[in-house]
Amino acid sequence: MIYRIVHRSTYKYRYPVSVGNHVACLKPRDLPNIQSTKSEIRIQPHPATCTERVDYFGNRLCFFTVQEPHKELVVEGLSEVVIAHDGTPWPQHALPWEEVVLLLPTDQSQAGLEAYQFEFESPRIRIRPEFAAYALQSFTPRRPMPEALLDLTARIHKDFRFDSKSTNVRTPAEEVFRKRRGVCQDFAHVQIACLRSLNLAARYVSGYLRTYPPPGRPRLVGADASHAWVSAYCPGSGWLDVDPTNDVIPSDGHVTLAWGRDYGDVSPLHGLVLGGGDHTLKVAVDMQPLGEAAEVTNPLPLRTV
Repeated sequence: MIYRIVHRSTYKYRYPVSVGNHVACLKPRDLPNIQSTKSEIRIQPHPATCTERVDYFGNRLCFFTVQEPHKELVVEGLSEVVIAHDGTPWPQHALPWEEVVLLLPTDQSQAGLEAYQFEFESPRIRIRPEFAAYALQSFTPRRPMPEALLDLTARIHKDFRFDSKSTNVRTPAEEVFRKRRGVCQDFAHVQIACLRSLNLAARYVSGYLRTYPPPGRPRLVGADASHAWVSAYCPGSGWLDVDPTNDVIPSDGHVTLAWGRDYGDVSPLHGLVLGGGDHTLKVAVDMQPLGEAAEVTNPLPLRTV
């Protein structure tokens, strides 16, 4: 499966911006089953400086500064990725979740130490009794970790309504939990909060999701969306990805861009500007399959942001 991805963000300011310092997280990660064959970022106005580095979590970041006055900023990430297979096989047998909780603090392996840091609170995700109580309906005594994880994913999908107008990027998980509505970012935050409230390790994954037009309708350029899902750690099985927005296990229609503790670690674009006043933001994402091998029949209906 080969995809060409274009992620275009357009900021329009009320007044000119004299200087803007920004960080873009728009280059997909290379994983065992996903390889980038092309990845670049185009910026207008042309930046005075632009440097790249890999952050603490292994995500690829671009730091740039625009020093000329401008009322519009356009940042476009262009990538081509090859997905060789569906990634980590879903385990048929695994530890009960209670044993996972006991093992995490004592696992001195590299994978265990990496996972343990995702067990704690982060700036946008708090540990709360109400999250634990909700999760325990799925994490019943001695239930295998993958089975409980899938059950929690299905319940969030069923209990929470997709509503793009009910939240914004700063809405706390507690409010989403009370309202029972939000978007993919919110559902990922809620599920991570539930898992961490049981002392399980879970991280926030950002990426792209291929969508499909209704039968008989042409595919619309820009109709795909940035997406978010959850990855939970189970010793012996590794990281297990689940998509609570759609109640699916991510496969070759999901492309991982970055991961971190929560959305704040992997925001596609953020920064600081001098001037500008009010602004509007328009984001368009296009995930185009290249070649006949990318075509599928009877795909699942998926929800995106």
